[in-house]
Amino acid sequence: MRIKGNSMFFKKTVLIVLITLLTCVSALWAGDTAVFVDLGFSPDGRTYTFGQYGVQSPSLRPWADLYVVDVTRNAFVQNGRVTITENTPIRLGQDGSGVLHRLVSNNSSLTSRHNINFQNQGQPLYISRNTTPPENGETIDFRDFENGKSYVAQLVPTITGNGQNVSSRFYINLEARPLNGGQSRSYTVGTPGFARQGIASYNIKRVLIDSGGNSLIFVIEMKRVASNGYDIRYMVEALRL
Repeated sequence: MRIKGNSMFFKKTVLIVLITLLTCVSALWAGDTAVFVDLGFSPDGRTYTFGQYGVQSPSLRPWADLYVVDVTRNAFVQNGRVTITENTPIRLGQDGSGVLHRLVSNNSSLTSRHNINFQNQGQPLYISRNTTPPENGETIDFRDFENGKSYVAQLVPTITGNGQNVSSRFYINLEARPLNGGQSRSYTVGTPGFARQGIASYNIKRVLIDSGGNSLIFVIEMKRVASNGYDIRYMVEALRL
C-alpha cells in the first residue's frame, strides 16, 4: 500500500509539473501554436487536404481542423472545413494529435468523396527556417528540378489597425521560369481583396507540389490575435499551373 501510495503521489506530481510547464511555455508565446499536417492530394492533383491541431492556452483543451481544397479554384470544396475542440483538457503525454486522427476518421466520407490519398503527400520545394514573420512581406526563391522550373514568390501583405482591431490581407506574386531558359510566366496567388480580422502577420512556411508537377501549395503561417497574446494558425493558397 505504501508503494502504491507513493506511485499515485508521483503521478499526480508529474501531472502538476507538466501542467505548470505547459502554462509557463504558453505564457512565453502568450497563445497556442498549431501543428500543420499534410494529408495529401487526389491522384490528379486537383484536390488537396491538410489538417492542423493543437492545445488551447490556457485551458489545455485539444482541438483540430480538417480542410479539403479545390486547387483550381483555390477554395474549399463544399463542406470542406471541419473542426473540433474537446471539452476536457489533455492528459499526461497527449499533444492533441489524437483529436486530428479522430476528426479524419469521422470524416472519411469527405476525403473518400474527393479521392484523397493520404500517401500522396506533397513534395517539398521550400521549407522556411524563419521563426519571426517578416513585417513587410518576404521574397523567396526555390526550384523544382524534377519538372525543370525555378520560382520566385513575393508575399505582399497589407496590415491595418493594431491589437484586437487588427485586420489584414495578402497575396503572392509568383514568377515561374524554365530552368533551361525560355519565357517566364507570372501568377497572382491568393485573394488580394479579402480581409482577415484578427490576423497580424503572414509567413510562407512551406511550398509543396503534387506528384504530377501541376499543383502548387503555399503553406502560410498566420499570427492571430488572442485574448492573452497571439495564436499560430495555418492556411494554404493553392495554384494549378
